[in-house]
Amino acid sequence: MRSDRIALKGLRARGRHGVLAAERELGQEFVVDATLFLDTAPAAASDDLTKTVHYGELAQALVGVVEGEPVELIETLAQRLADVCLAAGLVESVEVSVHKPAAPIPLPFDDVVVTIQRSRE
Repeated sequence: MRSDRIALKGLRARGRHGVLAAERELGQEFVVDATLFLDTAPAAASDDLTKTVHYGELAQALVGVVEGEPVELIETLAQRLADVCLAAGLVESVEVSVHKPAAPIPLPFDDVVVTIQRSRE
């Protein structure tokens, strides 16, 4: 089986995720990267959008998760995002990274990133 990739990188949305009360009250920007693994040959052969993943619609769905119900852990947020990606029936597996560049860490840092990989079972 072929394992082609469609990657959506740097998707930004504001969410209220975190353990601290201030994170939930004020919110902050999260950045999402999602790489979908699927066979794109049928879409390429037919030039038919219905045989692949509509990444514009996927982006909207992922932003809806980030902007939606708050969770404490970005690990939980990453799982919810992976679930959305896998809901597209053609996706065999997914890698999702959630960046939290404004995490409340009292030291200089560039980014906090949680990356998960999930497969259809």
